[in-house]
Amino acid sequence: MVEDEKLAIDESRRQMQHEAVRGTVGSEVQTEIARHADRLDGQDQARVAALGERLKDKTITEVATTETEIERARGLARVSQVVDYIFYLIYGIITLEIVFDLLGARQGNTFRELIDALSAPLLAPFNNLLPDPSAGRFHFRLSYLVALVIYLMLHMAINGLLRLMAHRKTAI
Repeated sequence: MVEDEKLAIDESRRQMQHEAVRGTVGSEVQTEIARHADRLDGQDQARVAALGERLKDKTITEVATTETEIERARGLARVSQVVDYIFYLIYGIITLEIVFDLLGARQGNTFRELIDALSAPLLAPFNNLLPDPSAGRFHFRLSYLVALVIYLMLHMAINGLLRLMAHRKTAI
């Protein structure tokens, strides 16, 4: 235990000495650089100025490009939100249609007719895709479940494309 404390104290002292030497060397190097900077000839000063201008131009271009990319990403994020909302509506309408058929909701009901009218164009490509088991007025629409899964996959694909378009491209 005592040995561990001695080692820790010795390591701490050695680290402080290292930092002190490092600080001294850093100060000396900075002083030397400042002294040499005053002795640049006209050609060196022109090269330094040209380099500074290039770096400044590059920085301005990068800032402008980044700002443009951020604006594009914001726009695409808004589009993604609209796409999400539309697909959530589609999911809700199809789910209501499935539940109404599963529970045997009456065909003459106004709300049922509204949901049927809204879901008809969404579900038309999937009608009679699979056999739908039924018992009396109760129907289990496997075709509509397939439609739900396909719309989910389409939703994911569109969001993936939007994410890909919004992703910032970095050049090395």
